Amino acid sequence: MAITPAEASLVFHNADCLYDLEQVEAAIDAMAAAITAKLGTSDPVVLSVMNGGLIPAGRLLTRLDFPLRQGYIHATRYRETTQGHDLNWVHRPDFSLRGQTVLIIDDILDEGYTLEALIEACREMGAAEVYSALLCEKEHDRGVDIQGDFIGLKVPDRYVFGYGMDYKGYLRNAPGIYAVAGE
Repeated sequence: MAITPAEASLVFHNADCLYDLEQVEAAIDAMAAAITAKLGTSDPVVLSVMNGGLIPAGRLLTRLDFPLRQGYIHATRYRETTQGHDLNWVHRPDFSLRGQTVLIIDDILDEGYTLEALIEACREMGAAEVYSALLCEKEHDRGVDIQGDFIGLKVPDRYVFGYGMDYKGYLRNAPGIYAVAGE
């Protein structure tokens, strides 16, 4: 269901701030340190998940002080709605993953269906190892049994937006992590 910019602005102004800009940036610093310790010598291929992973990847990649190759994948279940549907592939990696260490960067681990499908797709493309870096992990029972390897922040089981996560197509650019009021 599409909303207007005025409706998006109202959602933003009524939202609860879960993590401000400084807290999110500190979490990204911690993720970068953990990723560097684990993958710094593995010549990884880093795949940003569009659209939600764009901002977390942009903020994280400049903190990774080791050689890496970067690309993107685009698969979605939400399509500017607040509930997931079947996975829709828009763009698969445009180079070989055979024998590679892959790091997938995305905005949030919610039910886990999208991440599970992306990891499986990378394995089917021949990746030797697949890791995931997720800015947020929602605290609730997952739809599938999957966990992220590098998690920035835990968020409650509410609809959240900001730093890549959207609310009906808007608010990915919010300077922190926010929860929609009343959810």
